[in-house]
Amino acid sequence: MGLLLSLDKNKIEAGCDEAGRGCLAGPVFAAAVILPPDFKNSILDDSKKLSEKKRYALREIIEKEALAWAVGIVSPEEIDKINILNASFLAMHGAIDQLKLKPEQLLIDGNRFTSYPNIPHHCIIKGDGKYLPIAAASILAKTYRDDLMLALHKDYPNYDWDNNKGYPTKKHRLAILKYGITPHHRKTFGPQPDQLSLKL
Repeated sequence: MGLLLSLDKNKIEAGCDEAGRGCLAGPVFAAAVILPPDFKNSILDDSKKLSEKKRYALREIIEKEALAWAVGIVSPEEIDKINILNASFLAMHGAIDQLKLKPEQLLIDGNRFTSYPNIPHHCIIKGDGKYLPIAAASILAKTYRDDLMLALHKDYPNYDWDNNKGYPTKKHRLAILKYGITPHHRKTFGPQPDQLSLKL
């Protein structure tokens, strides 16, 4: 069975998702997407299930066909201040702020969200594999974040960001131990007080 287009077809719904929550380096990105009521695409799915080539091809389709879309970004410094969960919500709020069409309802990937003023929301666990607007948001958040990490890799080639995109691979962790952290690294990460103490 394919992904659903809407939770309530009588409302303007925006799907929201983030990328980069589990990373050691780089900002967290989020996207919000409002798809047209007649939107169809048999390939669109959770960005994690798709090849890079398909993600970028889908980004073009989404940007062309969506009624509205936007991307929000929260920096590593802000992540360290407010924690990654709150930073993810802030990035989603930032994306919703920029939508040229105001949604009547938000479909949020995951089980938690900080309410956006005057717009009701529904949290949907694994929503990026269930609803097309959330899947579309996952594609935009992922590809725009990847673009940035590829650009940052040129300045900091030792960390293998062109491959790991800032995620905690063994090569990335070893590079931190060898070269230290960059201005793009998060000084706090997940439940660990210090990412340098992560076991290799």
